[in-house]
Amino acid sequence: MAAAAAVTPAVVHVMTEYKAEPQQQSRMMQMDPFLRQFFGDQFDGQLRGQREPQGGGEGSGSGVIIAANGYIVTNNHVIDKASKITVVMDDKRKFDAELVGADPSTDLAVLKVKADNLPFVKYGNSDEVKVGQWVLAVGNPFNLNSTVTAGIISAKGRSIGILSRDQNMGVESYIQTDAVVNPGNSGGALVNTAGDLIGINSAISSHTGSFEGYAFAVPSSIVSKVVDDLLKYKVVQRALLGVRIQEVDAKLASEKKLNTLNGVYVQGLGEKSAAAAAGLKIGDIITDINSVPVNTASQLQEQVARFRPGDRIKVGYLRGGNKEVATATLYNAANTTAVVHELPADAAISYEGAKVAPVASRLQNMLGIEGGAQVSGIKGSNFKETGMADGFIITRIDKNVVRKPADVQAYLDQAKDNSGALVEGVYPDGRKAYYPIGRE
Repeated sequence: MAAAAAVTPAVVHVMTEYKAEPQQQSRMMQMDPFLRQFFGDQFDGQLRGQREPQGGGEGSGSGVIIAANGYIVTNNHVIDKASKITVVMDDKRKFDAELVGADPSTDLAVLKVKADNLPFVKYGNSDEVKVGQWVLAVGNPFNLNSTVTAGIISAKGRSIGILSRDQNMGVESYIQTDAVVNPGNSGGALVNTAGDLIGINSAISSHTGSFEGYAFAVPSSIVSKVVDDLLKYKVVQRALLGVRIQEVDAKLASEKKLNTLNGVYVQGLGEKSAAAAAGLKIGDIITDINSVPVNTASQLQEQVARFRPGDRIKVGYLRGGNKEVATATLYNAANTTAVVHELPADAAISYEGAKVAPVASRLQNMLGIEGGAQVSGIKGSNFKETGMADGFIITRIDKNVVRKPADVQAYLDQAKDNSGALVEGVYPDGRKAYYPIGRE
């Protein structure tokens, strides 16, 4: 098939190496990145407590060349925490790859190799993909280079709960296909019969770790926006409408006396959110974004994720049975329209009058944590009423893992307009503690 012949040279094998950690870790760190990210819970019981040799590890996945000058898109979980990334071309050429940027909320990353005149795949329009349409998956499963499989699109806008494990800002609106995808396909191409990129293969539904019928790809509408942000800003400009929603079903319709089963029900919204500023209220039913119907949370996420803070969108909604349209100017996590700039991971920040600093590697190793943010100057800050003491290391805020100081600001700012947050962490002496912030 012409599409397979055109795409295969532009799909690469991504090889990763990992440094040995000073502390002992679960053998999960040596698993294929595809399994480590997406089947960790399944294997956790049998692997917990088992130790890996102190020799680091290796992993592999796939990537797609999207520009002739060497830019490659892959999954974040393929390259996450890798100390070295090597790209192997279909013609067996090898290149050291530089990580340009990564976005865990969409599980995407951009790499760069020093080469020109490379074969590349052009973006297709994932919005035009229809259920039942034939597609090809191209990647490197089980280290079998340049493997092509075929299938159909079996669903769109699918959420499978993967990216919400460590954060509640994960964007999941996958294209579901029955094209065979296995460990090593992560970051590979999902293309239509014209050879256009319509998705990046990211996950499979499996009880064994191997293909059992369904695979999931990030749609190209999200891929192209995330890649553009990472190239321009090094960090994704995440736009937020600022609503908490519930999908409308028969039970909700009966409880709320709704006249429709379409749309998503607004359960809550922040006082300073984009939705509130646009006039939306609790009880409204959002039916469409820019005239594109939304009936699930994942569909709403996908539509909003295409935009940046400061962009304006048309929100169609029902109120009391009447159709209304509001214009919303989207905000960032701090409820402003400013461009977000990436802070160095080791940059200390001042937040609510306290100093929030990175945690020294030696202390991380001693406590068995990864990342975190250490708080000091609490007596003169807004943290003083919480009972928190200087030296406390924040490791989690609600469901969000804190890896650097900037995470504290992002997640607590996000919580201000909701019902507050539960801060979890540990003191340098090993004592764990929990502090509610903004909760009655």
